[in-house]
Amino acid sequence: MAEITASLVKELREKTGAGMMDCKKALNEVAGDLEKAIDWLRTKGLSAAAKKAGRVAAEGLVGVAASGTRGAVVEVNAETDFVGRNAQFQKFVETVARSALDNGGDLAKTAAAPYPGTGRDVQGELTHLIATIGENMSLRRSASLAVSDGVVVAYTHNAVAPDLGKIGVLVALESSGDKAKLAPLAKQLAMHVAAANPQSLTVADLDQAAVERERGVLAEKAGQSGKAADIIAKMVEGGIRKFHQEVVLLEQAFVMDGKTKVAKVVEDAAKQVGGPVRIAGYLRFALGEGIEKKSEDFAAEVAAQLKK
Repeated sequence: MAEITASLVKELREKTGAGMMDCKKALNEVAGDLEKAIDWLRTKGLSAAAKKAGRVAAEGLVGVAASGTRGAVVEVNAETDFVGRNAQFQKFVETVARSALDNGGDLAKTAAAPYPGTGRDVQGELTHLIATIGENMSLRRSASLAVSDGVVVAYTHNAVAPDLGKIGVLVALESSGDKAKLAPLAKQLAMHVAAANPQSLTVADLDQAAVERERGVLAEKAGQSGKAADIIAKMVEGGIRKFHQEVVLLEQAFVMDGKTKVAKVVEDAAKQVGGPVRIAGYLRFALGEGIEKKSEDFAAEVAAQLKK
């Protein structure tokens, strides 16, 4: 059993928004397992952990680049938000996104690609930028999408400059129809992805571990109702359908009208563009996903600065 420390209770509270005593009780109930404690709080109706547990913080910028049937997205991290507003840094991220487009989103190839006008490669230019600006930075990740016939469209949310922001999205639509009419649909879908943050394109693509975890939470909550087993089973399956509608792109309600399924929007688009339309894929990079930002005690930080 893991030790139930104050810091563990604090971490659970920050992830779930539940009360301190509820967090302590949850950890005691599950022998100190943080993830199980999140689920325990959810079964008791004490947490919105599914939405809060993924909150992360890191600085820098996400950059996108798209051209016809290809698109790429990159994330470059820095220590402070101030750097994200630096013109040199913005120019670097913009250039890296274009390089990633040329290199099929391959991170290693992008890092080794020549950086225009410097005689250095991308990684070398990043090292130079670190020395110039005085902050640690990293080229964290890159990816790309492509279709043989159709369009790939890029979108940035919370943009600080064209194609640079806190969230970068690519949407690839496959269709033999009118590309000029296809592109606006792809842009709207990219905006939807930025807002709705789907976990998968289809139900079949959804992480089954996540589905089973949700099923377990639903079964526990339904079991507390005291209803018959067959009713509980129906409640759980109804909850899973609702879960699909929340996290699967094609099952989600289109943010532009709040009611039509994305799958129906794409299906109906065939009439407008003159050919069947299929979402071939999407990518969504949110700045700092999966990065744990170091939490500093402000008083200790000031004291440390005074000692220098």
